[in-house]
Amino acid sequence: MARVTKPLTDTQIKQAKPKAAEYSLSDGGGLALRVKPSGTKSWLFNYYVPHTEKRTNISLGTYPDVSLSKAREERQVFRSLLADDIDPAEHRKQKEADNTLAHSNTLENVYRQWLTTKQDKSASYLHRLTKALELHIIPALGNIPVHKINAPDTIKELQPIAERQALETVRKLARWLNEVMTFAVNTGLVHSNPLSGISKAFKTPKVENRPTIKPEALPDFLKTLDSAKITLTTRCLIEWLLHTMVRPGEAAEAKWTEINFETKLWVIPAERMKQRRDHIVPLTKHTLAILDRMKPISAHREYIFPSAHKPREPINKSSANMALKRMGYKGQLVAHGLRSLASTTLNEQEFSHDIIEAALAHVDRNAIRATYNRAEYLEQRRKMMDWWSEHIEQCQSVTIEPAKS
Repeated sequence: MARVTKPLTDTQIKQAKPKAAEYSLSDGGGLALRVKPSGTKSWLFNYYVPHTEKRTNISLGTYPDVSLSKAREERQVFRSLLADDIDPAEHRKQKEADNTLAHSNTLENVYRQWLTTKQDKSASYLHRLTKALELHIIPALGNIPVHKINAPDTIKELQPIAERQALETVRKLARWLNEVMTFAVNTGLVHSNPLSGISKAFKTPKVENRPTIKPEALPDFLKTLDSAKITLTTRCLIEWLLHTMVRPGEAAEAKWTEINFETKLWVIPAERMKQRRDHIVPLTKHTLAILDRMKPISAHREYIFPSAHKPREPINKSSANMALKRMGYKGQLVAHGLRSLASTTLNEQEFSHDIIEAALAHVDRNAIRATYNRAEYLEQRRKMMDWWSEHIEQCQSVTIEPAKS
């Protein structure tokens, strides 16, 4: 008849005294309490290793840190693993390794990995992205493993920003955080993205159109620009923006090496464009004249419109906006609004919408059409840009009648 082991009791364990040599008290099913001469009481689970049939022990911790009931729960887990031919020791190692890996995949580490997928973006875009996340998110949540990131804690970090009415910043942060967590899902670090709905916890930012002036106000603007007390570089930058229809950042960072005087084209490389593709701007005799005015100032330097204080660097892209404010156009016109002014005028003249959109470097939804029409678009755009420059020139010569009292 098989010997039946009588289960241990808490009283029996508490009263077990140390002896000269260590000894064990069996609870049955492979679980035993080993009492050492020092008085330490350790739980051990004894079993046959699957496939090798080698007998071994695995520790379950010490008593009373690990109670009798807890030790029995662990015994049952180990017996279940053995029933599936899984070595409890190997299972524990793998679990510890997985846990270590999971805790090393902090939000900051995953964010850094995600950033490597964004290297096709412009330097200015990456600067805005990293500055925002590293100012508002990483200090508070960066050390948290991604599998522990949750919506309530993240919303709590975004709430003060929303309370300052910086809703556009909140919108961008929520979008970028979602991209980071989606990256974590796609790389197998987490099973789902808990931040997918956090933007709904905040008000939607109002879409504000950039201030611009009406086409009929262009002569008055040009007269004001002509008499404005601003540097020649800033004046030429504003004129360049007006004639070329590009974005302020694209104009401010324009380089002499991007200008082809033979073909009369300015090719802005993809890395400086919002849509990440080269943008070609036909140059008119008026834009070439602007370059002639800038040659004595910067032809020997990299940037066409250099900074006054750091001539090896480009002029600040906000310089045009600051000048417009000093000219009395605060709240009425911003540098980006010059694109809207050009678009409105050209649409009123019934130029092709596609040609205008191409000049503005907006994405052509039909990539095939965009490729097929590239050469044709360029020629048509050259004609349109010539007309636009001539129109600006004519507006400069318009006599502004004084307002009647």
